Amino acid sequence: MSAQSGEIRKLSTLVEVSQALSGTLDYKDLKDALHRVLEILELHHAAVRGAVTLLRPESGEITIEASNGLAAAGASASYRLGEGITGRVVASGQPIVVPQVSREPSFLHRAAPRRELQREELSFICVPIAVEKKPVGALSIDLRWHPELEFERLVKFLRVVASMIGQALAVQRLVEADRQRLVDENMSLRRELKERYEFTNIVGKSGPMRQVFEQITQVAHGGTTVLIRGESGTGKELIAHAIHYNSTRAQRPFIKVSCASLPETLIESELFGHEKGAFTGAHARKKGRFEMAEGGTLFLDEIGEISLSTQVKLLRVLQEREYERLGGTTTVKANVRLIAATNKEIEKAIVAGTFREDLYYRLDVFTIFVPPLRERKPDVMTLADHFLAKYAAEHEKRIKRISTPAIDMLMSYHWPGNVRELENAIERAVLVCDGSVVHAHHLPPTLQTAEASGTAMSATLADAVATYEKSLIQDALKTTRGNKAKAARLLGTTERILAYKVKSLAIDRARFRS
Repeated sequence: MSAQSGEIRKLSTLVEVSQALSGTLDYKDLKDALHRVLEILELHHAAVRGAVTLLRPESGEITIEASNGLAAAGASASYRLGEGITGRVVASGQPIVVPQVSREPSFLHRAAPRRELQREELSFICVPIAVEKKPVGALSIDLRWHPELEFERLVKFLRVVASMIGQALAVQRLVEADRQRLVDENMSLRRELKERYEFTNIVGKSGPMRQVFEQITQVAHGGTTVLIRGESGTGKELIAHAIHYNSTRAQRPFIKVSCASLPETLIESELFGHEKGAFTGAHARKKGRFEMAEGGTLFLDEIGEISLSTQVKLLRVLQEREYERLGGTTTVKANVRLIAATNKEIEKAIVAGTFREDLYYRLDVFTIFVPPLRERKPDVMTLADHFLAKYAAEHEKRIKRISTPAIDMLMSYHWPGNVRELENAIERAVLVCDGSVVHAHHLPPTLQTAEASGTAMSATLADAVATYEKSLIQDALKTTRGNKAKAARLLGTTERILAYKVKSLAIDRARFRS
């Protein structure tokens, strides 16, 4: 064979090897590709046998990853680093050629027993496989011995093939490392979510909230459908999270759907998915939220807003645990726990004909009523302190507490927006506060002017100054536990002036004594 035809054959081999190794993003694909590479070397270069060995860093052992032409016993052979020809190649990173295997005493014959070699003389070529210039394995082939074999050219050629294998290994390891990082991040986020939504972390010690905690404990571990009822802003989604992350489904998805935010024309597609061509713009099959939540929990917020046609399909899922995608005929099984929430009076909707009675009874297996904030006043300050710490840290402010007049204002207000409104009020106060204490004037105007709060601002400048002065003195007395001398020093005034102000502003000093 001419030198030119030999070079063409090598180039053709490299193209095929490249095609075999492309797209090997996981271990199984790579192993199959390595087998294919060895078959290509057999086909185009008359390799009697071939093997790809890789170093296991954790054990220091070199094992055969892929082989061609080896018996089962030979394919499971292994070497220690530096042991035999293969072990020396991996240890040194240098190729080794054995022109005649029968004359090489260091040849171990593990992959191919000596009795097999007695039939014909073989040559053995082993080249290192490197990743980032570090040997990680070896590529070896057996050729029938011939005195005219050009070992130098063969070694150069095999080193190119080994380099391509090394690149594929590097890519596969990067992908595997990235996949493991995502798995670790996912597990970490799940742990974080579980810790965040432990029901013991839900703020509240009042009687109504203790009852809610008891109900969460009772229902969390099973797969019972739960209906959470309560006014807007009471924390219904937080309760749903707590149920999921304290259940046996905690490692599976928690999928939320806000029924009110989805148009009637899209909600069925969002919940149940659709097939390609189901409607204009449906260019491919799409998974619905039920399918995305498989094995986990689906939280339907504001369920009172869904249309009657969607209610029918939802009822079937609850009854039969199956559904069809929009535009499809294949039945899909649903292993999903359903938690629904509403701020509507469902009973009135049933009477009005906008909500199906049979669906309501399917949802009303276990109902949790979340009390409004005005019915759990003991929790107001606990929540306020919680939000103060949260937003002070978030906005990097050193705010330590809330002043007494501000506390009075928070406790007097009727909170029509419930916990959400309280959280917004505290976040605003943290943003506008320029000191270490939140004062009454830092709270939103709605609290300062609301008649129900009893904290309406005075119209005159003198009254406004007096109110601010009273707030500062009360705050100082609170800090010093009613000690006038210490409070005066804190305010940079005299005890006599402070006593006068306490009397003129009708401040009850005894209230602050320890």
